[in-house]
Amino acid sequence: MGFNISKTLPILEKSLYYRQIRQDLIASNIANADTPFYKPRDIRFEDALANEAKKLYNHNSKKLELAKTSSMHLEPKDFDSSFKPIVFFRDGHLARNDGNSVDIDIETTEMSKNLIAYNATVAAVKKEIRIFNAVLEYSKNI
Repeated sequence: MGFNISKTLPILEKSLYYRQIRQDLIASNIANADTPFYKPRDIRFEDALANEAKKLYNHNSKKLELAKTSSMHLEPKDFDSSFKPIVFFRDGHLARNDGNSVDIDIETTEMSKNLIAYNATVAAVKKEIRIFNAVLEYSKNI
């Protein structure tokens, strides 16, 4: 995206990206339900999203903001961001005799929860875009 219409949109964009990665990991777990010694993997990114939101909305940050004197200036990149997901092996499930610990019930439940969260995030993105479009329509009529 060329410019941000709100502070929330970059967080929503990252959330959609990580939800897609999580959906792929869960699908991989289900596909490997009969693979010997396979351990189910998952991704945890909610903490990273919460930290990023806190940084965006916290004005008491000790970080020096760059001044933009022209609309042609590029936005600075934050290379020290903690906005990274954590991939982990899901433990706590009983392994079968072949060492596989995939539980189809848990995987399908997690996939459903992830899909609901993904759809809610898409709805939030659509709302942000509708608000931006309303502002544009209003400014055209002035």
